[in-house]
Amino acid sequence: FHDTILSHPILSIFMTVKTMKIHIPFTFAAISAMSSSAESLRGLKKCTTIQSGELKNSIGEVIETGFDDWGYNYQAHMFSGGYCDAYRDAPWCQEYKDDSLLMKWNDAWLSNKDCDEDEFLDRHYGYKTYIGSGAWLTNHMSGEYVNEDGEETCSWNQFVKIVAAPDSAHEEDGFWYDTVTDEEIGSVIWEEFAIIQQVDNDPCGGLHGVTYKATRPGLGNWEDN
Repeated sequence: FHDTILSHPILSIFMTVKTMKIHIPFTFAAISAMSSSAESLRGLKKCTTIQSGELKNSIGEVIETGFDDWGYNYQAHMFSGGYCDAYRDAPWCQEYKDDSLLMKWNDAWLSNKDCDEDEFLDRHYGYKTYIGSGAWLTNHMSGEYVNEDGEETCSWNQFVKIVAAPDSAHEEDGFWYDTVTDEEIGSVIWEEFAIIQQVDNDPCGGLHGVTYKATRPGLGNWEDN
């Protein structure tokens, strides 16, 4: 994630409930290639905040505190709105325009300030990639659809926790594992992340409750020291 709002969606994964739609905030942008030592300097530097009125998104709009017209609140690290609002009503997402989406993330995923002086909101500050950064994101989605018989309106919801893989992780057969303990961290998503927990509810589809849970499903459990 970057310090401004990116002008295009990066990734969406579509699977059943009706569909499984995992999102990342619209501000995902170019990677800042920094050394890990930069993290220790963050507190010593004067960072540019959203309140300054100097930070802009990728299409030149000034980022403000509070919710914008699309549902993003970068100061509070969250999005609340429609599925298509997360992608500025992109043509490809119209099939899902009636679905709702709530996203929350931490500062490592997408900060609410610019400390590396590139005029964008920082992401994985102090790290060359998200690996080892301790970044996390949650997605809570819900919606309705008509069943195959066309006789029943079905309500569904899904909650997913996603974390950045730690430095100690290695990938094997679509899952991240801790190299030292061989503990399963979670399923691979977006190359640098792991799904550590997923909850699906869809009575029409026979889904009720937790559909995946890693051994450490808590956010922050895989932060590198």
